[in-house]
Amino acid sequence: MTTELNWAGNYRYRAATLAAPAGVDELQQLVAGADRVRALGSRHSFNSIADTSGTLVSLHRLDPDIVVDEGALTVTVGGGTKYGILAEELSRRGFALHNLASLPHISVAGAIATATHGSGNGNGNLATAVRALEIVTGSGELVAVSRDTTPDFAGMVVGLGALGIVTRVTLEIQPIFDVRQDVFENLPWSLVLQNFDAVTSAAYSVSLFTDWSGDTVAQAWLKSREPFARRTEFFGGTPATEPRHPLPGISGLDCTEQLGVVGPWHDRLAHFRLAFTPSNGAELQSEYLLPREHAVAAIEATRGLSSVITPLLLVSEVRTVAADDLWLSANYGRDGIALHFTWKPEQEAVEKVLLLMEAALAPFLIRPHWGKLFQLGAAELAPLYPKFSEFRILAEQMDPQHTFRNDFLERTVFGG
Repeated sequence: MTTELNWAGNYRYRAATLAAPAGVDELQQLVAGADRVRALGSRHSFNSIADTSGTLVSLHRLDPDIVVDEGALTVTVGGGTKYGILAEELSRRGFALHNLASLPHISVAGAIATATHGSGNGNGNLATAVRALEIVTGSGELVAVSRDTTPDFAGMVVGLGALGIVTRVTLEIQPIFDVRQDVFENLPWSLVLQNFDAVTSAAYSVSLFTDWSGDTVAQAWLKSREPFARRTEFFGGTPATEPRHPLPGISGLDCTEQLGVVGPWHDRLAHFRLAFTPSNGAELQSEYLLPREHAVAAIEATRGLSSVITPLLLVSEVRTVAADDLWLSANYGRDGIALHFTWKPEQEAVEKVLLLMEAALAPFLIRPHWGKLFQLGAAELAPLYPKFSEFRILAEQMDPQHTFRNDFLERTVFGG
């Protein structure tokens, strides 16, 4: 397979074949007959997490089959369905998810498997909404697990694809709600750091965009639920007068509605509109999550690396995420902040900088986003996750033939 690339174009898959089963029965037969297999989501990973030496399986042909249980306040959906499609259907029926990631174009199962996030002091990542899963195991068996009935369920949700292929996901939902999005510009770092908790708790979700140089935060994006507050300034920042894009010099028209215009949750919680198709090949991404009590010190340490970070950077985002109980979630057991980096497509140079960053941020107990670029291996990661050894045991129990293992998992989870 010499032509299959990831979303960013920085990784060429090495799998021998790519399959797209039309139904779960076909998927089960395929997995049962495979030596090595991995699920391929929306290709928005920047590393080799989704690759395999055998068969890659895309779920895009499986029926989304969106089923809402109004009494239980849940929705069940096909794992290959993209969040934007699910969000629009939920809104049509009068319901909402608790949060969305920056892009609505990512698959539900892929985002959950890597603990991909929304943001907000009180909001867990997307995986925290999961109440049940249907998984095709290495033998081809379809198994159903749930938070209510499965003892190790908290270890299965953020499974990194190591336990099987997730075909159906049940998520917690809530009544539909509106969101107001406001953008403020040029916030002095001194005020932001002196008032960090107040800054991040000022809205349902707050994102700070910076290139780590200078004395100001370029933009603060506030996504507010009712009651909606009108602000003429925000910790020294001034309101944007037209739609903004996180990257300087790029039109904000592809971003979700700003300027304080109130609208439905699915048109505000993501940064980009569903109708906008993201370009490929223009960026790389890394992200590190750490305990919220270390936020100010970690931000100051990152600013201290500006001389090596900024020249390679397109933009960086700082946001908060609530604690959860999911074993391999970067927020397991701790409220955290995320330091997200969108890099220029210069991978060799970026990887060298990541080594410097990981060393500088190590005292703050950083955990990387599993689907983005990082250099840490299993020996460094194991002490950072209290349930790391339990996950290894669970993976051995669910996949004794190592059908779903790959080089990425050997380096980051099962090695060392």
